[in-house]
Amino acid sequence: MTLGTWTDLIYLLAATGFILALKGLSNPKGARVGNLVGAAAATVAIAFTFTNHAVRAHTLNLVLMLVAMVIGAAIAVPAARLVKMTAMPQMVAIFNGVGGGAAALVSIVVFLIEAPGSPAVYRIAEVLFGVLVGCVSFSGSAIAFAKLQELMTGRPITYPGQQAINALVGLAILGLAVATLVTGNTALLVVLAVLSLVLGVIFVLPIGGADVPVLISLLNSFTGLAVAASGFTLNSNLLIIAGTLVGASGILLTRMMSQAMGRSLPNILFSAFGSVVTAAGGADGTGADARPVRSGAPEDIGVLLAYARKVVIVPGYGLAVAQAQHTARELADALGERGVEVFYAIHPVAGRMPGHMNVLLAEANVPYDQLKEMDEANPEMSTADVALVVGANDTVNPAAKNSPGSPIYGMPIVNADQAEHVIFLKRSMRPGFAGIDNELLYDPKTTLLFGDAKDTLTKLVAAVNAS
Repeated sequence: MTLGTWTDLIYLLAATGFILALKGLSNPKGARVGNLVGAAAATVAIAFTFTNHAVRAHTLNLVLMLVAMVIGAAIAVPAARLVKMTAMPQMVAIFNGVGGGAAALVSIVVFLIEAPGSPAVYRIAEVLFGVLVGCVSFSGSAIAFAKLQELMTGRPITYPGQQAINALVGLAILGLAVATLVTGNTALLVVLAVLSLVLGVIFVLPIGGADVPVLISLLNSFTGLAVAASGFTLNSNLLIIAGTLVGASGILLTRMMSQAMGRSLPNILFSAFGSVVTAAGGADGTGADARPVRSGAPEDIGVLLAYARKVVIVPGYGLAVAQAQHTARELADALGERGVEVFYAIHPVAGRMPGHMNVLLAEANVPYDQLKEMDEANPEMSTADVALVVGANDTVNPAAKNSPGSPIYGMPIVNADQAEHVIFLKRSMRPGFAGIDNELLYDPKTTLLFGDAKDTLTKLVAAVNAS
């Protein structure tokens, strides 16, 4: 067989690897293997790219590619190895944005090469799509990163005439796209790219922190579509397949997250969710206007847990911030040794990205059979003696069921309020991402333990072992 035939076969094998990787990533048990399969397929595909005659025939291009790969690896490997699990969402956002920007640059370069020869309209359309979507993904992901990294406020940013400005930018991009299709003018494409970057920024600014996980998933889909467009531009079937898989899976994940939040995607993107109400009282629940809450001591709660029949742990972003996943597992193990049934109730949007809690708990070697998704966990909540809520807030807030005027009304929640006792581990009385009070905190059967989740869980482990 010729080298070209071998390359095609390897690319087919790589594409199959991408599909198998997505299959593995669809569940916690197969996620690690799926990730390795996807990485291996990408490595093989990149390696065989160097067998392309056009690459080998241009020494300068080959050297530049190798230099770029070394620089990229020097940045990416330490970033991925050193990133804290709590910062994983913003790393995903910025890496995703870089992918969209790269796809846009590829489309622009191809256009610059082909423009003197008056390319066909369909070729220009491929370039325009790649530039538009890639630039929106790049700048939008950069703003999402800044929000998650707290380099800027996570609340929605609005200003007078916002909708009119958005509409003008959109119409300008549409007009430039049509003009570029007709004339093939390079300057028009550059202006379109700049306006697309602006569109990405103004698209993301009004989206509040509570909805950024959904936004990241959507922008990831945009990057996939931009990569697929680059595949058409470069006549690369492998890029088309890879980009389409990312685009399709990103859209499906976005839809699933929207359903988990009980809201439509347009409502999430355009309702400036998360900026309406702030909590009353001081940071520790005290102050002149604070409502009374019931607080307890770790020793007393430890006794309650030790003599319970069933305990449900509901993890949230506070557990991730405190890096308390290992201590939570120690508590579950200590209870298990006493014959207490323990499992974790995982809300689909707990944390700051899909699967965040699953990854954290898997990192702590929590058995997979103890991880129950919300729909599986909720039927058992009414039979639980204790619901131990660790750093979660919005995902257990009864306002989603009982308060039609609430911003989170209609969002499915973990029914922690149905347990016989509710134990809340919180740093303070501050609200969650949605910025609203949680009535469950004031329920007579709820007991609050203030402090760092890891420290508090450590005290609970000691109290259980001493009981």
